[in-house]
Amino acid sequence: MADTYNYRIDHHGSLVRPAALLTVREQCARGEAGAAALHEAERAAVEDAVAFQRRLRTTVVTDGHFPHEDFRGAVLDNVSGFRRTGETADGLSQWVAETLPGADGPLVADRAALLGELTVIAPKVSLPSPAYLAATCFDPGAAGSKGPASARELGEALAEIIHREIQLLVSRGVKLIQLDNPLLLAGTATEPVAAGALSFEDALAVEALAVRLDARPEGVRVGICPGWSAPARVDRAAAERLYAAVPADRWVLPYDRGVPAELELLAAVPEDRDVCLGVVDPRVAAVEDLDTVMARIDTAAEVKDLEDMALSPSRGFADTAGGPSLTTEEQRRKLVLVETLARYCWGNEF
Repeated sequence: MADTYNYRIDHHGSLVRPAALLTVREQCARGEAGAAALHEAERAAVEDAVAFQRRLRTTVVTDGHFPHEDFRGAVLDNVSGFRRTGETADGLSQWVAETLPGADGPLVADRAALLGELTVIAPKVSLPSPAYLAATCFDPGAAGSKGPASARELGEALAEIIHREIQLLVSRGVKLIQLDNPLLLAGTATEPVAAGALSFEDALAVEALAVRLDARPEGVRVGICPGWSAPARVDRAAAERLYAAVPADRWVLPYDRGVPAELELLAAVPEDRDVCLGVVDPRVAAVEDLDTVMARIDTAAEVKDLEDMALSPSRGFADTAGGPSLTTEEQRRKLVLVETLARYCWGNEF
């Protein structure tokens, strides 16, 4: 697919939060600092992160998700209708939808504009997918006159909000947009398990509503990360249904374990779609062996045109602000490896 080369060196968006930012956020929580101090700390952190990404020679830049508690924050922090329960699951705060969601203005487009001010490298924005939020936030006990009647209804309402945001981001020059749904790959397993309150088929319909665009300006890519690890065994028909039902330009797939299921997911991707391979594990400090990863990429090139691929870590470095697995320096080494692998694959022609 044309313009893939523009985004060969990718990452999911979230980066390890700097200590200075976390300190100011804690001070705000205790009432020792105000919103202005937090805003200043966030801007300084984003500026440093952009400079860091430029030095890495990456082909996209993000704000590291620094303004948000976790990777869902771009939506949950900016729409009405959701309530934090006070409980956690998988390290994430739990939220429930008490009413159908609403958004009075942009979710992240204003913040994304800052990236364009700081560098000419293509800005990237990552958002939680509407199907993921619906699957994890629908509460049957809240269904009724005010709450969404079903997870599908909640998902469709979120899809419209996220669809409008994608259109706004594109109009403001954002070139690469990624929706994250860690649950979708569960539906491609030979023995699928329930993944939240939304069925696999309903999830596909909801995601399709969000990513549809009648026209894409040159260089724009809307991608989906359907999960951070492959199932034990892949149902090829289910994987093909996933890719056919959701008109994403790019599929961001896990490819860091070297298991057959990862290759099966890749082989099912249609020829006219880009693939970004998550070739390094951002949860493990040890840096992968370059030759081992290159051998996996060579195998991938046997089933998918290398010209339609890109490389990244297999997930974000800090899905929650306070819970990264790696230090800043360990994160840097992982991203340097991704850059090095990309240069091995494509030289400097991007």
